[in-house]
Amino acid sequence: MIDSIPPVVPAGRMRALPQPEFALPGGMLLRPWAAYDVPALVESCLDPDIRHWNRPAPLSPAEAEERIARRHARWQDEEAAIWAVAPAGGGPAVGLIGIGDLDLAGGSGEILYWLLPAGRGRGIMVPATERVSRWAFEDLGLQRVRITHSVANPASCAIATKAGFPLEGTMRGALLHADGRHDEHLHARLRTDAPV
Repeated sequence: MIDSIPPVVPAGRMRALPQPEFALPGGMLLRPWAAYDVPALVESCLDPDIRHWNRPAPLSPAEAEERIARRHARWQDEEAAIWAVAPAGGGPAVGLIGIGDLDLAGGSGEILYWLLPAGRGRGIMVPATERVSRWAFEDLGLQRVRITHSVANPASCAIATKAGFPLEGTMRGALLHADGRHDEHLHARLRTDAPV
């Protein structure tokens, strides 16, 4: 008889945790998405840079509202943990960061992020990535967290590297963008890696 492999993160652990808020430098905050973020989400799907690198379909306000509700449901379903990047003093989101493609049994997930023009140039995505990855390892209990991005996107590469995600390799022709297939860089951190 073959022994079964116990899950790295037991089912139910994530849904038992409330989605936390995290303070970031520069008066910014990671928080759950809210209904008043609908215009920011609609705008993100029209932004040329976000559309190029993240490939979102345009959303109507009603569809954006449904997407935000789905983000909360995906936490409860233990599928993804998605935060809004927003001013700590209040106001709509200027970006998104989260962990998707969660495999709790295997102990892994993938960080994804984007910023609207109002959030760019503030240096907030590196500390946001560090904070979300720390949550993933220490609170959720993942073993491995990865970041992938087109090799033609040096900004994402710099964020991953500065946040302590070393480059592991290049995945050839891994993602289809509007301008054709792109090679992708693969970065990753392990729970056992030295703190950043």
